[in-house]
Amino acid sequence: MDVPNAFLHVDLEEEVYMRPPPGFHGGRPGMIRVLVYVDDLIISGNNSSAISAFKKYLGECFHMKDLGVLKYFLGIEVARSPERIFLCQRKYTLDIILEAGLLGSRPKGFPIEQNHTLALAKVEPIADLEMYRRLVYRLIYLCFTRPDLAYTIHILAHFMQQPRQEHWDAALRTVRYLKGSLSQGIRLIADSDLTLTEWCDSDWASCPLTRRSLTGWLVFLGRSPISWKTMKQQIVSKSSAEAV
Repeated sequence: MDVPNAFLHVDLEEEVYMRPPPGFHGGRPGMIRVLVYVDDLIISGNNSSAISAFKKYLGECFHMKDLGVLKYFLGIEVARSPERIFLCQRKYTLDIILEAGLLGSRPKGFPIEQNHTLALAKVEPIADLEMYRRLVYRLIYLCFTRPDLAYTIHILAHFMQQPRQEHWDAALRTVRYLKGSLSQGIRLIADSDLTLTEWCDSDWASCPLTRRSLTGWLVFLGRSPISWKTMKQQIVSKSSAEAV
């Protein structure tokens, strides 16, 4: 494309030209124009006039089928009511449990042991490194609707290069925790006010190798959670007050 960014937030005053991707030949007239209209729809913030113009244009070129209210998208299940929208990944979570072979296992009450020493593991790396990496990659995607997993998956992701048996056991414990909390997700309240509230905490010098602290935060818009993360601080804090 002859523009630096597809998600512009300003009005374009010049014509936009697009190159078809490699291997694309021919196509119906107007196909490239549809791509430009999709970018315009994103740029405009999905307002009603843009959506109406986009539907009118598509009606002239193609026959579209209305799939109804969104209920499932990229592994995320959407449940709607006049009061709220509930997002969860129940089926995706069940697939993780099935792939790990833990469908018949006993659930765990929490995802990771308190005061764990995973960073100090000394045994040899496990034979199948890809097995651990695939499981952690899948757990990372689960974080989109599971704030309760942010800390655990942050810890597990540290050992992707050389996962050891202790790390694999910790990952399986997380899967067993999921078995007891299949339907957990996030709830977006319809009548929430537009007040931002943030909760944060830190674990002072928790990394035994670098002595750096971990910080976690959770942001609410009204009563709806909208952002959460756990991350390692970039510097070493000299006190618990400085780590916060």
